[in-house]
Amino acid sequence: MTSIDIMKDKLDIQHLVQGCIQQDQTCQRELVNKFSGMLYSICLRYVGDEHKAKDTLQDTFIRIFKAMHQYDPTRGSLQGWMRKIAVNVCLKQLKKDKIRNEGPLTEQLSDYHKAPKIAGQLEEADLMKLVMTLPEGYRQIFNLNVIEGYNHREIGEKLGIGEATSRSQLSRAKQLLRKKIIKLENSESWVRIS
Repeated sequence: MTSIDIMKDKLDIQHLVQGCIQQDQTCQRELVNKFSGMLYSICLRYVGDEHKAKDTLQDTFIRIFKAMHQYDPTRGSLQGWMRKIAVNVCLKQLKKDKIRNEGPLTEQLSDYHKAPKIAGQLEEADLMKLVMTLPEGYRQIFNLNVIEGYNHREIGEKLGIGEATSRSQLSRAKQLLRKKIIKLENSESWVRIS
């Protein structure tokens, strides 16, 4: 991207932000078209169900439009600001649905120290499908830490849990993912076609 393209994109974003503040429907529609794919993928990662993700995405945009006057471009990008809103809306929805972190798994999780051979062959989409199969609590913490970059203190504050609980849930999520990857590796049905 050239410096002219970057400047044009910044001006387009500023125009969209101002239009949304003034409740211009054309600007609101353009903002939705431009960012709905990115925000939907965040919602889907957290809530784990396509229908719930669409509802959560709609709630996210409602929250974005209501708070647009609070966006400060000197504190970060519009995309980053909207991502934070999406994560918070997802977490609020999960709390509202009374979905809490799971306790210890009933099945024993083996301690694997070596990455499965197949791990290097998996693409991002494959890994995200596996993450989607994690229990809700594990998936929340995995997304917050590994995908969004929150530390355990921040996760604890967002979810109302202790840092130690966040660490142990993340560890269990990683162990469970490792186990799922090994199971996939051992199945003869998985083949990566280049």
